[in-house]
Amino acid sequence: MSDGFLVVDKAGGMTSHDVVAVGRKALGTRKVGHAGTLDPMATGILVLGFGNGTRLLQYITDGDKSYAATIVLGASTITDDSEGEVLESTDASKVADTEIQRVLAKMVGTIAQRPSSVSAVKVGGERAYDRVRAGETFELAARQVTISQLDILAIRHLESRTEVDIEVTCSAGTFIRAIARDLGAELKVGGHLSALRRTRVAGFTLDCAVSFDDLKAQKFTALGLADVARTTFVVRELTLEEVQELSFGRPLKENGHTQIAAGMSPDNRLIALLKDEGAKAKPIAVFAAAN
Repeated sequence: MSDGFLVVDKAGGMTSHDVVAVGRKALGTRKVGHAGTLDPMATGILVLGFGNGTRLLQYITDGDKSYAATIVLGASTITDDSEGEVLESTDASKVADTEIQRVLAKMVGTIAQRPSSVSAVKVGGERAYDRVRAGETFELAARQVTISQLDILAIRHLESRTEVDIEVTCSAGTFIRAIARDLGAELKVGGHLSALRRTRVAGFTLDCAVSFDDLKAQKFTALGLADVARTTFVVRELTLEEVQELSFGRPLKENGHTQIAAGMSPDNRLIALLKDEGAKAKPIAVFAAAN
């Protein structure tokens, strides 16, 4: 298969680029990208697109995501996770469960969230984490994100700290580390993330993921463009005449949808992505010509 997708369950201690590098070798192509960076400490779903699949990655990246995470209250760190230098510590063993619940409940909905300074957000053309590693100190501007679910699974009061296990479903661009940081800041005890696992990206779940070891051993079955298109977009079933028109880049009659539609041929090929403009459905990307 020359075009498609592979869902990898990333292990801890490696970068998303490390997974892409192994994916290139396993898939036999340089044209491999991923939908949404995972920090080295994080595990879970990393969606790889290869060949023409890379052209759909931006739409998958824009989808919502789900995570399981553990917050540690009692220490703030420079990276907002356990891998960074501790900035300040305090006894957080007696923080009330009701206060934890109250603060996290306020984060559900559309909120202004300040990304972690050690993130992939670009500042002046450079990644924020590169500038922090070079010794700079700064705060990124807050931006609007949506957290649709934030459930507390467990609260553990330890000798000097409190751990909180959470499940989160959120929009693209949400930082789970920022949830930990902001919880600790409001409770005045400091907070950071000690574990993070991404369990879903758009329509991709861990059920369809392969391990990193299986990726290296080339023990996997890739997902085709057509299957992914059908689960990612509204679908428009095309006639043979419409497939012919699109192969020449010509618009069709409007879809009647506000979303981008995947134009599928009678033989189940992804022909084009279509977007309504006025009374026409214009191709914004063409993937296959008429047979």
